[in-house]
Amino acid sequence: MNIPADLLPEYLYWVAWGLWAAAVGLALRKARWRDLLAPSRFNLYLGMIVLLTLVWSLRAGVRPGLELHFVGAAVFTLCFDAPLAFLGLNLVLAGVTLNGAADAFAFGINALLVAAPGVLVSRAMLNFAERVLPRQVFVYVFVNGFFGGGLAVLAVGIGATLILGFAGIYPLDYLLDEYLPYYLLLGFSEAWLSGMVVTLCVIYRPHWIASFDDARYLNDKPNKK
Repeated sequence: MNIPADLLPEYLYWVAWGLWAAAVGLALRKARWRDLLAPSRFNLYLGMIVLLTLVWSLRAGVRPGLELHFVGAAVFTLCFDAPLAFLGLNLVLAGVTLNGAADAFAFGINALLVAAPGVLVSRAMLNFAERVLPRQVFVYVFVNGFFGGGLAVLAVGIGATLILGFAGIYPLDYLLDEYLPYYLLLGFSEAWLSGMVVTLCVIYRPHWIASFDDARYLNDKPNKK
């Protein structure tokens, strides 16, 4: 999605800038920077940023602020954990902004509405899977890749619907009937793509996914009594 700089009341943009600065500061402090020391990991990080910049540039929409595009937050989070994923998605948005496809003044609120919900939901799904569900590769791929990817996009849609409805830009009934349902379709598509990417990485490049532990999902066996 893309909130233009003149769509919402000005105070909301300034509030968003403050919240964005706090979120970025926390991410910079919590990020595991050592994960980027290996050239292969650093190249993967940059590659994902470039790829998602192209993906975010391909979007559909009919009215200002009512745009949809794939997010990629689930795969990014699984590969690099939440802080680095959030910072990476901010760099993606920066690339889109520099290309002229987004307004600079609206950067803060767009980052909060796209990057933050997707990363938080993806991390929450990973925590849930690790604590509650069986230690199986299928569970990891389906819950984190497929289901997590779909929910991440849906969270973005819910956040956009709430902020646009709260600001009175569009009637809430219109957003619920004509905007949010499209995120269900987009979420299903992203779920398939995320699940496919995670599956391929687990099979051929498991070292790309920091949250995937061979000892946990492949070598772990129940204790015999």
